Amino acid sequence: MQGWTRVCALADLLPGESRVAWDGDTPILVVNLDGALYAVEDRCTHEDFELSAGSVDAVEGSVECVLHGARFDLRSGHALCGPAYVPVTSFPVQVVDGDVWTRDDR
Repeated sequence: MQGWTRVCALADLLPGESRVAWDGDTPILVVNLDGALYAVEDRCTHEDFELSAGSVDAVEGSVECVLHGARFDLRSGHALCGPAYVPVTSFPVQVVDGDVWTRDDR
């Protein structure tokens, strides 16, 4: 799939789990929220720290940065609370032949 980066097999990304894939220099966090897949840049916009080190709240659909507690909506990338006010970039995700794919389409 030209232009897309393979993340993992869908069977390896169960509900509540996440994986990080690299599209060039861009780390992309892919999360399975009850069967729906979402992808955001794996960098907090407040301190440029890996969001993948934080916890995912499946009910809220958010990820929390472990440094200062900023939370981001995994569906849209919007910052949900300070100290982050700038959203993270969200990316498309698709499943093809049992594999999860994403891409940096900026």
